[in-house]
Amino acid sequence: MSTSNKTLKTPLRVALACLIVGMLTRIVHWPYAGGIILVSFLAILVLYGIRFSRKNPKKPVDFIKMVLVLFWTTNGLLRILDFPYTGIFQIGTALSFILWFAMEGTAYFMDHDRKSTNTFVEIAWNFAMVVGVLTIIAGGLMQLLNWEFAIPTLTTGLTIVTAYILKDIFNSEKKGKKDNNNEEFQL
Repeated sequence: MSTSNKTLKTPLRVALACLIVGMLTRIVHWPYAGGIILVSFLAILVLYGIRFSRKNPKKPVDFIKMVLVLFWTTNGLLRILDFPYTGIFQIGTALSFILWFAMEGTAYFMDHDRKSTNTFVEIAWNFAMVVGVLTIIAGGLMQLLNWEFAIPTLTTGLTIVTAYILKDIFNSEKKGKKDNNNEEFQL
């Protein structure tokens, strides 16, 4: 049975969307936010571990992505459980992200011939994703400084990123018709 790098793509995206929803519920102090975040981080760790183990052949960038996910999810799990001294995981996440960006970075959005395949709509959605992430960062900094409108800024950024992920989840069915090697749920 052949595997594809698209193994468990949709469940991973659903787990990421749940994580963002959990963070949003934590910001507005709703109950069960910690549980949603905890389960989402666990799901991401397990699903990506399965995806990594099924990928053949493994390239160095695949190992870096696995280390990135491992540090990021472990940091998230320990932080939600209120463990102190999670700095080493934050440093590991930052270093592995920098390594990934140096090795793959913008080539992630190109096809195998290194030609951009994005349409105008995809570029607009990618721009919305960047705006959403920058809005989250700005809202986080505003919250640290106790500035007015920090929570609405964070909420707006999280909503934009969640919309992007949900769009990608529901849009993957259309892409699946074009891609004959789409093995989303294969274990």
